[in-house]
Amino acid sequence: MSIELQFDHIGIPVEEPQPTEFWVPDSKCWVTNPRTHPQRIEYLRFKEKPELDPTSAEWKLWNMPHVAYRVDDLEAAIRGEQVIYGPFEPAEFGRVVFIHQHGLVVEFLQYSDTDTWFGEPTPWTPA
Repeated sequence: MSIELQFDHIGIPVEEPQPTEFWVPDSKCWVTNPRTHPQRIEYLRFKEKPELDPTSAEWKLWNMPHVAYRVDDLEAAIRGEQVIYGPFEPAEFGRVVFIHQHGLVVEFLQYSDTDTWFGEPTPWTPA
């Protein structure tokens, strides 16, 4: 069975606060809304980064960019994949999970609501 992936955003870790950040309790980080960035960039700022081996997939999650795809079935998308964080629900809009694939951190999102982002109305247009 083939999973259909739709590009959603690129996530980039940063150290400095960004305008209009939203708190994600599960991952203890602030994120921006990639739907409001012209290149679909999400900035992530972690409250604390864990001490991890820099060669590990988990280290990449906290320190390197990730690519995010929208999927219709999160469980099917992660079947057989190396899950490194999640699945979890960052906000009311859906569920996410991070995997390690081809040396890269990949996020899959299964949206339940594309009209809001952390409770705020937001534009939605497919990338």
